[in-house]
Amino acid sequence: MRGICSLLVATLGMCGLALAEEVAVTAGTTVEAQHEGLRKLQATMETALNSRDIDAILANVDEKVVFTTMNGDVARGRDAIREYFRKMMDGPDKVVESVTSDFIPDDLSILLDDHTAIATGKSDDHYILADGKKFAINGRWTAVLVRKEGRWLVSAFHYSANIFDNPILLLQRRMLLMYLGGGALVLAIVAFFVGRNMGRRASR
Repeated sequence: MRGICSLLVATLGMCGLALAEEVAVTAGTTVEAQHEGLRKLQATMETALNSRDIDAILANVDEKVVFTTMNGDVARGRDAIREYFRKMMDGPDKVVESVTSDFIPDDLSILLDDHTAIATGKSDDHYILADGKKFAINGRWTAVLVRKEGRWLVSAFHYSANIFDNPILLLQRRMLLMYLGGGALVLAIVAFFVGRNMGRRASR
């Protein structure tokens, strides 16, 4: 009887070990599948942005999405995002002619649970403005992702740049120095002619 009990315990132990290993493998596969889905979302959004496919962008964001842009605007919902891109890149008053971005994650996304993740990273962006100016900028981003009906969507996206070191600030500095230099030159010319005229009057 004791031998039978020992055999039963051993059998149950082996079954338990096999079940635990199967659960671990399944969990690992599920986590990898989650990350693969997130990688596909990143690639889809990058392609959509670079090709100015706004419909594809909106198809991959949550209906309550919040998008904080580099210039400080906040777009809430899909319609607001469409309007933001229209304002910035379409029509006679557009600011940006084109933009291409390469999004580079810092690491694997942080999986908070099976339906929520956080991702952070940097981006290499190249802009052509409506007035023809070209510049590159290194951005930083944070994204909140939600999984609904078996696929990942962007729920929130915050985009920013270094306010102390970026091409726009450098361009503004150059313009300021140019204006100051031009103003100093004008003042020097005026001072020269005023001084010459005063010298002529004094010699009469």
